[in-house]
Amino acid sequence: MNTTGGAHASNHASLTASLEQVQPLRHTPAGLPVLDMQLVHVSTGQEAGAQRQIALGIKAVAFGTQAERLARQALGSLWDFQGFLAQGRNGKGVVFHIREFQPHQF
Repeated sequence: MNTTGGAHASNHASLTASLEQVQPLRHTPAGLPVLDMQLVHVSTGQEAGAQRQIALGIKAVAFGTQAERLARQALGSLWDFQGFLAQGRNGKGVVFHIREFQPHQF
């Protein structure tokens, strides 16, 4: 893996998604709240001039006050999330790290 991105590299992700699964709130050994969850995004979009159905399930994690806030939300509720992408534990898959979220505005 190339790790030479440096100061000019960017990793920002925004996603409108619903809470599909939420694990019980846990704490790191240092006492920081952590919430592991599965998000689901469904939409339609344009690709190569054609309409396309888009469906995505992604693992996500939140820490601190964001974890505590998300732990109180209803399954199936729709949110606008902002954060970044990172490899999961043991290098398996991608995890969306949530920095901020707010209710989705229709």
